[in-house]
Amino acid sequence: MLIRPLDPITDLALVEALYVEAPDYWLFAEGAAPGPAKAAEFFTDGPPGCDPARSYRLGLFDGNQLSGLAELSFGYPNPQDAYLGLMLLAPRVQNKGYGKAFLAHVEHLARAAGAPQLYLAVLEKNTRGHAFWSREGFTATGISRFDAESGHTIHRLIKAL
Repeated sequence: MLIRPLDPITDLALVEALYVEAPDYWLFAEGAAPGPAKAAEFFTDGPPGCDPARSYRLGLFDGNQLSGLAELSFGYPNPQDAYLGLMLLAPRVQNKGYGKAFLAHVEHLARAAGAPQLYLAVLEKNTRGHAFWSREGFTATGISRFDAESGHTIHRLIKAL
């Protein structure tokens, strides 16, 4: 397993291929499979007020194949905080410890940047996601919102670093 930063030019095709292989999150969250535009957004999307130059766009590789993605930003919800906007694994590597290892790497980067805590959001109906994040030490912040566009209730979670 190798984790490295992804480049929006040289790695875009790899991200597109992973999204084709693992469309479940978007089918669940948005009701449609992700296309090339969604893959391009991976390199630019982030929480409000975050400096994209301080963000990490990471790829997890199993051999030569991109098997996971993570987007880590800094400055949301508070200036000192880290925010995990996306962590996605291909079905072929799920339930094999890759998620735990990938998250440990993300947490290391957040600690190295001086973030005292790591935040993320999870859809209320994503019970598998809730279970994973809970096992990894994330707890509810008590902040939730209903997204009228998607029809989902979204809960913010936190983990002290």
